[in-house]
Amino acid sequence: MIDAEALRAACLEFNGTIEERPFPGNQEITTFKVEGKIFVISALEAVPLTVSLKCEPENAVRLRGRHPQIVPGYHLDKRHWNTVTLDGALPDALVWEMVEDSYDLVVAGLPRSRRLALDWPGER
Repeated sequence: MIDAEALRAACLEFNGTIEERPFPGNQEITTFKVEGKIFVISALEAVPLTVSLKCEPENAVRLRGRHPQIVPGYHLDKRHWNTVTLDGALPDALVWEMVEDSYDLVVAGLPRSRRLALDWPGER
């Protein structure tokens, strides 16, 4: 089962990622950003641990239909974000794939020069 420290470590392995707590009124919320754009939102101390991830709209709906632990993004654009409960019911590989996809979607939306500066594999 994925815990908060594993999630943090995995997010920080992506090129150009920074961790922030950008909401002064809610210091429980942690974001992971690349080039100023959020790709992961989580209350890392919460039990159960949840994580909100960017997702392609068609894939977001498909994942929600297959897994009760995946719901529309909490307080986010529900077409593009899912909130995932990390209670051990989902395969870790699926969660890691969703985290990577979220990062890739955000980076793909950056200008090419910023993607190149990250040495993003999608540019090769």
